[in-house]
Amino acid sequence: MTQLDGIVKPKTKRSKRFLEGRAPKLTEDAKIAMIMKGGNSSLTVTQALKDIYSLKKPNAVLYKKKNITRPFEDSTSLEFLSKKSDCSLFLFGSHNKKRPNNLVFGRLFDFHVLDMIEVGIEKFVSLSEIKTSKIPEGTKPMLVFAGEAFDTDTEHKRLKSLFIDFFRGPTVTAVRLAGLEHVLHFTALEGKIYMRSYRSLLKKSGCRTPRIELEEIGPSFDLVLRRTHLASDDLFKLSHRRPKALKIRKKKNISRDAFGTKLGRVHMQKQDLSKLQTRKMKGLRKRRGPKVAEDPDAQAPKVAADPDTPAPKVAKVEG
Repeated sequence: MTQLDGIVKPKTKRSKRFLEGRAPKLTEDAKIAMIMKGGNSSLTVTQALKDIYSLKKPNAVLYKKKNITRPFEDSTSLEFLSKKSDCSLFLFGSHNKKRPNNLVFGRLFDFHVLDMIEVGIEKFVSLSEIKTSKIPEGTKPMLVFAGEAFDTDTEHKRLKSLFIDFFRGPTVTAVRLAGLEHVLHFTALEGKIYMRSYRSLLKKSGCRTPRIELEEIGPSFDLVLRRTHLASDDLFKLSHRRPKALKIRKKKNISRDAFGTKLGRVHMQKQDLSKLQTRKMKGLRKRRGPKVAEDPDAQAPKVAADPDTPAPKVAKVEG
């Protein structure tokens, strides 16, 4: 590949396919996370990185060698590795006396660090310690967040957004009921964050809807929030920008409710309701006016006989 005026031009078909895979798309592929450990790490951090990698597979890259870097002081090495491996998420583990069992969750925008949040592991239970059947690789999890802090505190809001980006998996159009078998539960309580992983079991309930039970499969984390590096509001808004081709054009007189049901509005001309044919009912009939008393001296009006009208028949009564 040759580079002229900042534009990389491929020389071979292989390099052309490589650049086309890295080029921006209207619908991006699933986000890939790179998982690495620092110069100093403990057994707890190493095992935690492996367990998170097993949950994230196949959309993850695990670096087994140590990377001597400090993300909050210099993030150039992270940006270089993300560009090299085409990753937009990262997880960095380290251990020292000041910050033991340290994990740094972060994401990148345009191969530059967007935000990072550092958490410490206070309690950890690995996948191997819980002796139960596990979920298949690549299962899309259901994410559950509990706690008022995720809706009120700014740092917890950004941490919730980061966890959703990290664990959500690929975007799919439909999911079958049997495929909903992995649940990741995050609870914010008293300044700590509890992460639990469950496997949903469908049991017989005697009706069409099955009864659901949760079985813990690990890993299990008790985390405490430490340092944060959050992007500015303008940069965070820019990273959420969508291309115009993907924006849904608003159709006139068509809307959707909160459940996705399509609602339409039909405009009609003004109707003349006086000519509307309704059901005839006794209660809707017009009432006759009051009877006028007849004057005995008044003579009945004479009506001229119509020659075409036959004379009324008189019935004969035999005595």
